Amino acid sequence: MRLERPSLKRLALVLVTVVPALAWAVVKPVRVVLPQLAGVVCISDTICLDDVSQARQAQALYAEAVSFVSRNVASVEGAPRVIFCATQACADGFGLGPRSAVTLGTLGTVIGPKAWKPFYVRHELIHYVQGRTLGVIPLLLKPSWFVEGMAYGLSLDPRTPLTEPFESDRSKFLSWYKGVGKEKLWLEGARL
Repeated sequence: MRLERPSLKRLALVLVTVVPALAWAVVKPVRVVLPQLAGVVCISDTICLDDVSQARQAQALYAEAVSFVSRNVASVEGAPRVIFCATQACADGFGLGPRSAVTLGTLGTVIGPKAWKPFYVRHELIHYVQGRTLGVIPLLLKPSWFVEGMAYGLSLDPRTPLTEPFESDRSKFLSWYKGVGKEKLWLEGARL
C-alpha cells in the first residue's frame, strides 16, 4: 500500500502538532524550554521562579554557582536557564517528583523547594557543563560514577554518606579525579 501525498502531508501535520503537545503534557521536564507556559515568571533569560519575592535569593544562588563551577570545574558557557521552584506544586509541574532538582541536557534546570542550597545549584550546573563540554548524547553513555560522581564530588556536597549508589559514584569519581586532575578532566572523561 502506497501513501498518497495528501496522506503524507496529514501525517507531517499531525507529527508537527501532536508530538510537541504530547511531549509537553507527558515529559514535563521539557517545559524548561518555555517555562512561562508552565506558570513561572522569568525575571531574566537565565532565572525563572514561581515566587518572585524570592528573586534575590535565586539570583544569589545562581551567581554563586556559576562563579564556583567556572573556577573549580570549567567555564560555564552560554546562559543556562534555571527555574527555581519555591513550592512543590511548581516542581511537580516540571515533573520533578521526588527528585530535589533536575537538569535537562543544556536546555535548563529545575531546582525544587528542598534544593535552594549552593551545593545543589552547583551540582546541576556541573551537569549543564558536562552536557556542553561532552555533548548531551555522549553524556548519556558515560558511566554513572563519572556523571553523578563528578556532580556530587566537585559541587562540594557536604552530605555524607550519600544514599547509594551516589556515595559510591562520588568515591569512585574522586579517586579517578586524583589521577587525572583538573587539566585532563574533560580529555580523559571523553574517553570513558
